Amino acid sequence: MADPLDRIAAALERMSPAPLDAPDFNSADAFVWHVSPDRLEPVTKINRVDLDLLVGINRSRDTLLSNTLQFAKGLPANNALLWGARGMGKSSLVKAVHGAVTAQQYDLKLVEVQREDLPSIGRLLNLLRASAARFVIFCDDLSFSHDDEHYKSLKAVLDGGIEGRPDNVVLYATSNRRHLMPRDMIENERSSAINPAEAVEEKVSLSDRFGLWLGFHPCDQDEYLMMIRGYCDAYGVDVDPDTLRAEAIEWQATRGSRSGRVAWQFFCDLAGRRGVTLS
Repeated sequence: MADPLDRIAAALERMSPAPLDAPDFNSADAFVWHVSPDRLEPVTKINRVDLDLLVGINRSRDTLLSNTLQFAKGLPANNALLWGARGMGKSSLVKAVHGAVTAQQYDLKLVEVQREDLPSIGRLLNLLRASAARFVIFCDDLSFSHDDEHYKSLKAVLDGGIEGRPDNVVLYATSNRRHLMPRDMIENERSSAINPAEAVEEKVSLSDRFGLWLGFHPCDQDEYLMMIRGYCDAYGVDVDPDTLRAEAIEWQATRGSRSGRVAWQFFCDLAGRRGVTLS
């Protein structure tokens, strides 16, 4: 009888696993949330650039930094949606601001959550709620299709339900879309709905639950060149200004676009050709 009972017990344990033990939040400044099984993996070295190297997004930079400092000090702060042009530093800004705040000796942790793991967000909140640290939950490249139900899980962070969002948690999300779903999806649902005003209200209003909306727009050529010059100065890459300008413009012409990401990619190529390491 022992063997069947053991199998039944094991099956029940898989269906309803024991509560996750709280990790050692002092082991790192950042963590990645994984499911199956639930766990927080510490990140010992965060992939980020210095805040001063993010050019052309001064207003968004200052606003997000101020909001994050308020939160780190235990003061009221807003969830933030960083939306707009791709490659213009949305996710880089979140990580850079976190680095700038922790450099001031605040106990602030960055927890990255993948969009597909949003249904587990309630379990993560229960884990973070009990900690004395403060947490920025970071969801990169957030968007939803018309049949996607993941957005409902996100409301646990934004609204918090009966329990309320933990005081030690805010959410920062990035998206290419201001309303987190494609415009054609919005128009299609409005045109086919009995009550067009209500058809997409639940999904569109999700972005309204973010207290901060920070827009990111394509950069012009001067800003693009300024980004590259900033990287050269920061990493000690010595190059003639005219040569740098000509090569940088040629690089963006072959890519067909200008952005912070394109500027960094050009600089990586330039640093490699000049024998400069970026560690």
